[in-house]
Amino acid sequence: MTELPYHSRPGEGRQALTLTGLRFDANLGILAHEKAAPQPIQVDAELHLGPQPLAPRDDDIRHVLDYRKVRQIIIDECTAEHVNLLESLIGKLAQRLMQLPGVLGVRVKIAKLEIFDDCEVAIRVETGQW
Repeated sequence: MTELPYHSRPGEGRQALTLTGLRFDANLGILAHEKAAPQPIQVDAELHLGPQPLAPRDDDIRHVLDYRKVRQIIIDECTAEHVNLLESLIGKLAQRLMQLPGVLGVRVKIAKLEIFDDCEVAIRVETGQW
């Protein structure tokens, strides 16, 4: 899909909320050692919020997407239960983030940090409007 040019109005800009490098342990994988114990993962997430005022109308947290809530949703979704496939986990997380109020698009990357000694393995997904 071709992205149309964005023309902002005075006092407005296109906004995205980004969390980068969020690390925690998750129950993920098909190998015996992955099923026996959680492993470290890293999540990067970008939520497209579309046109927004350059500053909230009254400097009140109730009028913006609270990044503390987004962070906790990511952790909760990724630790709720054992998931065999990274692809399943990232799809579940992307769908959950798309349900947040005002979110038009989501980009998520989840990396398994210790699956190989010489590299990390990651899946990245993009959904919604960008």
